Amino acid sequence: RVENEISFGGIRLSKELQKHVLELIPASPGGLIQLEENLFRGLQELYRATGNEYQFLGLGMHPLLTLDQTTCWDHDEQDYYQAYDRLFDIKQHGWLNIQALQINIPYGNERELVGMFNKIRSLMPYLVAVSASSPIVEGRLSPYMDARLAYYRENQSRIPLICRGIIPERLEGIRDYVQINRNIYRELKEQNAQILCHEWVNSRGEIVRFTRRCLEIKAIDEQECLRSDMAVCAFIMALLRSDLELEEDDGHLYSMLEEGIAGGVAAMRPELERLYVRAERNASREELIYLPLIRERIEQGSLAELMAQRLKEEREILPIFSQMACCLKENRPYLAEAEGCG
Repeated sequence: RVENEISFGGIRLSKELQKHVLELIPASPGGLIQLEENLFRGLQELYRATGNEYQFLGLGMHPLLTLDQTTCWDHDEQDYYQAYDRLFDIKQHGWLNIQALQINIPYGNERELVGMFNKIRSLMPYLVAVSASSPIVEGRLSPYMDARLAYYRENQSRIPLICRGIIPERLEGIRDYVQINRNIYRELKEQNAQILCHEWVNSRGEIVRFTRRCLEIKAIDEQECLRSDMAVCAFIMALLRSDLELEEDDGHLYSMLEEGIAGGVAAMRPELERLYVRAERNASREELIYLPLIRERIEQGSLAELMAQRLKEEREILPIFSQMACCLKENRPYLAEAEGCG
């Protein structure tokens, strides 16, 4: 039967807007090790259920997909998709070819919400740089290491307030954020699109999900395997405990974000090295298990940079992504010196 979301293999398996994309969702919150184990068991069950008929791939974009090869999921939530299509024309890579690692971080009270929100906002260019995994579009090397965000930030340009170029405004209190959403809703209503007036329509790189009492980070590319996803989460959580002096000026943050989208780690390696030291000092024992992978990404380059360099050297694209598919299947991070499937 056709379902939009099901319990499956100990996780929840959900359909996204794109017909070719599946979202793996933990059945319940937990520590990084628990989340990784549960998600990987669910992924293994998915491989068994499909009888190896399909290969699955992580990453921020499908690197070979052309827009004529996919369409929208056409079984549920059609009213929302049709409203988006009427306003923004979703037949573009910023809609039909993006996958994000969405991280939900719970908050306890207004002070905690505002403090974390502003810190994540200022960390966003660095997080984008180290997690970039989408350098290839329709089989060709893009000018961007994070092509997903380059498309994403333009996908609702008819109403710029919805995305605001990824970087959200600095908050002084919850009231500020509520007003931002009200302004978005007002513009949507003027376009006869009130069906979209929900908290999830805000498309900045970080949003507040009041219904879940969490902050949702949307700016991070999906990685090649679940262990790498958990490493990014560990880096963020450790940095949130750190006492950091961070840039808050919008102009500087946008400039840094542009550097991260275009160049990945290479654009800001010294700053990322300093942040890593702070993260390591403030990490939990569990987070310390995952952080060395982030150190390797800072030293070697983001996953996007590794893929782009290999493509320039070998000029063959299929072996790269066959290996990426193996990384996902085996839950094995991709490293510059890595061999093929084990």
